[in-house]
Amino acid sequence: MKKSFIAASVVLAAASLAPLAAQAQNIAVVNGKPVPKARVDTIVTQVQKQAAQRNQPVPPDLEKLVRDKVVTDEILSQEAERRGLGGSAEFKAQMELARQGILIGLLSQELDKTAKVSDADVQKEYDKFKSQAGGTEYKARHILVEKEDEAKAIVAQLKAGAKFDELAKKSSKDPGSAPNGGDLDFAAPGAYVPEFSQAMVALEKGKTVTEPVKTQFGYHVIRVDDVRDAAPPPLDEVKPQIQQRLAQQKAQAFRDELRAKAKTDYKFTN
Repeated sequence: MKKSFIAASVVLAAASLAPLAAQAQNIAVVNGKPVPKARVDTIVTQVQKQAAQRNQPVPPDLEKLVRDKVVTDEILSQEAERRGLGGSAEFKAQMELARQGILIGLLSQELDKTAKVSDADVQKEYDKFKSQAGGTEYKARHILVEKEDEAKAIVAQLKAGAKFDELAKKSSKDPGSAPNGGDLDFAAPGAYVPEFSQAMVALEKGKTVTEPVKTQFGYHVIRVDDVRDAAPPPLDEVKPQIQQRLAQQKAQAFRDELRAKAKTDYKFTN
């Protein structure tokens, strides 16, 4: 009798705790339908990841905002179901697209875990980049004016001993370089329009053009202050970009491999 009473008490206690356990898994009940907390957890995790990737702060009341949204969405989706929208052709088509998108996203996450870009791969790509990044950089100054006569007058003033940086600050129409005395810092010839770069590379170090150079921007008086071999950025500076590019290449190769193996009558355009 005593054992039976204890057993019954245990059963009753478990039965009374069951609703509490269910409540812990749900954040609300809407028209008799539980709203699972897992929905909130999923959205909160997604928002936190996106914020971290973009280096943005997360709202302090994020979970409350998400809870409000999840319950509101449940109310709205129930109304849509009540109106029969869940059985519409458009709903089914969009659900199929969503299903594919989710599966592809999960596949991408799985590939990210298994197809890591190694440091050796990064170093190899960086070495290739360095070998192609050779050339010469020029530290040039210029004074930009609208009319050829103005430019010729500036050339004459420079020949007479005027200081280049002072004339640039006074007369140049280039807002980016004028405050710095016309200084354009080191750059490869390809950074400039052809007319400018051709005149620049023809100058010796420390020399100024004897005739103004016309481009689409106006008339330039150019001086070359220094010349050096182009130096590629350090590995640490470009490593994230290299990793991203290699990861994209691996993803592309994986996609192409699956396309080649797939039995389909479709002809891909690219």
